[in-house]
Amino acid sequence: MSDDETYAPATRLIHAGRRPEWTHGVVNPPVYHASTCIFDTLAEMDARVRDPSSGLYYGRRGTPTQWALEEALTQMEPGAGGTKLFPSGLAAVAGALLAVLKCGDHLLMVDSVYEPTRTLCDRRLKALGIETTYYAPGADIAPLLRPNTRVVFTESPGSLTFEVQDIPTLAQAAHKAGALVLMDNTWATSLYFKALPHGVDVMVQALTKYVVGHSDALLGAATTTPELWKDFAAAVHNFGYCAAPDDAMLALRGLRTLDVRLARHHANGFAVARWLEGHPEVARVLHPALPGAPGHALWQRDFGGASGLFAMQLRRGERADLAALVDGLKLFKMGFSWGGYESLILPVRLVGIRTADPWPDEGGPLVRLHIGLEDPADLIADLDAGLQRYSAAVT
Repeated sequence: MSDDETYAPATRLIHAGRRPEWTHGVVNPPVYHASTCIFDTLAEMDARVRDPSSGLYYGRRGTPTQWALEEALTQMEPGAGGTKLFPSGLAAVAGALLAVLKCGDHLLMVDSVYEPTRTLCDRRLKALGIETTYYAPGADIAPLLRPNTRVVFTESPGSLTFEVQDIPTLAQAAHKAGALVLMDNTWATSLYFKALPHGVDVMVQALTKYVVGHSDALLGAATTTPELWKDFAAAVHNFGYCAAPDDAMLALRGLRTLDVRLARHHANGFAVARWLEGHPEVARVLHPALPGAPGHALWQRDFGGASGLFAMQLRRGERADLAALVDGLKLFKMGFSWGGYESLILPVRLVGIRTADPWPDEGGPLVRLHIGLEDPADLIADLDAGLQRYSAAVT
């Protein structure tokens, strides 16, 4: 399908990346397991060296399996210049930052970011001579920008605490100072938040989550503006990043059903969140789609929907008391990922992972929930039984 933005996103999800020369008449492109690509003539080899995009060149540069996914992801983000794949979401964050930062640069990083991204900044980037300053999710970044600020990084909603940022305002301030805006858009995907039209220069996703959607592959992607694309793609290639064809195939499979799956995650998550709001053991529910929740107005203005990931804070108790809640759950299981079809629950520790805007240590423990594709009534019943156990344990 041509990159025709007149088609609705649900239609583009189905048809994007399905070039006839890649699919050979079948619905999906074959899975190419390739390292070496051979040439029949010197002229053919030299032509590919001059223009690797003209066809198969070497496995690390991709095959139709990876190209189809990259093209489909690019076509989901209006105005994008291209997409590169990475072996994980964190690799996509690291690769994107390394592609645009150098020794002596300054990075502004949102304080609510995914914890492994914080570790990357505090250890690896620091060792490379790149300084990181953390800013509160709702802060005016203008006073924090320096002459050497190269990147402002945002993740909205934020990991664990789900603050929503004003991305257009942030991007305007960053661009005025000559800085780029990078965004981790895993929570919403390009289906529910169009990052580049809102001012983002490089949009990163952990495809592991909602795009793959079945908890069976690790994969990441970064999509850039046309202005950045050529240099960005060259840097990623120089770093040696590439993605396995089997994982790309699983992501392509997941992408085709993203619209219907994400709608179900939204509906189920909202139903469970609304129920939790009325539970006596729950102090607050951190879900941007809930009226009255922090960031709801920005979510309503900028987002086309919500995923199934949010958090709840209990009114009382300690982390040790959470065993009464989580150990006996039948449908919710503990796990560090999310975005698959199954529901997950994760007790959260925030101590030490917020520095610019420390999370107030008030009330009881924080628990992150991923609401899967099960019937929400069954999920509510499972949580209700768990919260009854919790209530008895902390009385």
